[in-house]
Amino acid sequence: MRIIFFGTPTFAIPALNALLHAGEEVIVVVTQPDKRKGRDRLLSPPPVREAAVEKGIQVFQPANMKDLSFLDVLQGLKPDLIVVVAYGRILPLRILNIPAHGCINIHASLLPKYRGAAPIQWAIIKGEKKTGTTTMLMDEGLDTGDILLQEEVDISPDDTADTLGQRLSETGASLLIKTIEQLKDGSLHPVPQTGTPSYAPPLRKENGRINYSSAAEDIRNMVRGMYPWPCAYCYLNGERIKITRVSVLEGSGLAGRIEKAGDELIVGTGAGLLSIIELQPEGKRAMTARDFLGGRRLSAGAFFDGP
Repeated sequence: MRIIFFGTPTFAIPALNALLHAGEEVIVVVTQPDKRKGRDRLLSPPPVREAAVEKGIQVFQPANMKDLSFLDVLQGLKPDLIVVVAYGRILPLRILNIPAHGCINIHASLLPKYRGAAPIQWAIIKGEKKTGTTTMLMDEGLDTGDILLQEEVDISPDDTADTLGQRLSETGASLLIKTIEQLKDGSLHPVPQTGTPSYAPPLRKENGRINYSSAAEDIRNMVRGMYPWPCAYCYLNGERIKITRVSVLEGSGLAGRIEKAGDELIVGTGAGLLSIIELQPEGKRAMTARDFLGGRRLSAGAFFDGP
């Protein structure tokens, strides 16, 4: 099939590779414009662009999805199918109507749960034990189109958004190939979404601030879901500190108070205790709690975020 592929982050690359491995004709890749990153604010291309260039595929990076010249180019390519994987923008109706077989999206949840931009992160933050991937026939709504295929994936207790995202990207790639195979042999039957939808809005840096009045288990889920970006964080004596790995302990303490500072760094919460295993002070590398404590005078009774 002649396919136009829309995608931006690393999550989308396994699906692109799967299409090429299956012998599909990816005629063009569309991805987001380059963005400035890092302290030097240098322009950095999206991972999908780099992957496409490496494979010799033409790349478009439109700044405006409704640019008429861009739309005319896509129309002229006469694709059989458009595949969208974490592109980052909603496609206008004119693009949805271009391919003969419509537009298929890989979404990293079991729709209608966790519609939106950050389904992997919010599934972990909300303490879900299972999630999955969905291939969906796209419409103009936010992840509201008919379901094509779904595959369930377990969320392990140690999963972060990074590790779970890697598994879901591979699951989504294989599910995409199954979807296209069924499309070709006529056995694919779109089914309207049923059940109560939930939403996974984009994460912002401020979403990562820890509220130690929450239960320790809820904080642990937040730390996992926020890693590697934007990362959970709190303050100690005005210093911003990222919290990257924690565990939950039985016991009680005052919310935000350091209950133990020696071989371990244990903090009170609204319910239970939180052992901080790994953290990253501002402007420094990530380190163990023991290394952190070894470099500063910190004792039990101090508070994260103030008393």
